[in-house]
Amino acid sequence: MTTDLSLLPHAAALPPDAVEVGRIADAWGVQGWFKVVPYSSAPEALLAARSWLLQPSERAGKSAFSGTLQLAIRQAREHGDALVAQAQGVEGRDAAELLRGARVFVARSAFPAPRPDEYYWVDLIGLAVVNREGVPLGTVRELLAGGPQTTLVLAHEVEGKPRERLIPFVSAYVDQVDLAGGRITVDWQPDY
Repeated sequence: MTTDLSLLPHAAALPPDAVEVGRIADAWGVQGWFKVVPYSSAPEALLAARSWLLQPSERAGKSAFSGTLQLAIRQAREHGDALVAQAQGVEGRDAAELLRGARVFVARSAFPAPRPDEYYWVDLIGLAVVNREGVPLGTVRELLAGGPQTTLVLAHEVEGKPRERLIPFVSAYVDQVDLAGGRITVDWQPDY
């Protein structure tokens, strides 16, 4: 049984397009499987990627490894509201327990292509938002999932003071998403 994670391959650094997509909650079973809590309700990136990069939890406490650990994923599948996965070199429950709390990253280039008119949230963060008249409304800081729709959270300033603006990310208000141009055009006014 392998319980020494130093025997697994380590990456020198995260690739520039690495996206944090979940964390390892705990070991699952006795054959080296581990439970992963995805940050997305649709964890296609985790399920599609054959290589995950792990970094220790940012929480205070002793971690079983340091730096970046690269895992070759043998299998991953949904299990309730989480995922369970098995990786090459993680043999037995003891080895899987050493991964507890680890942050899971996947290279953005490994994400499956989204369907037309669908976007990964990570691709929208940082885009400039303007209305139909070209008036700047802010920059996407984050997205919120709430009920049947997602909401863009924009950062902008009013008289030099930081403010927040919320715009529903639905076709009634979003005219165009131009990822290459770094811009979202909306039917929204600054005084809404």
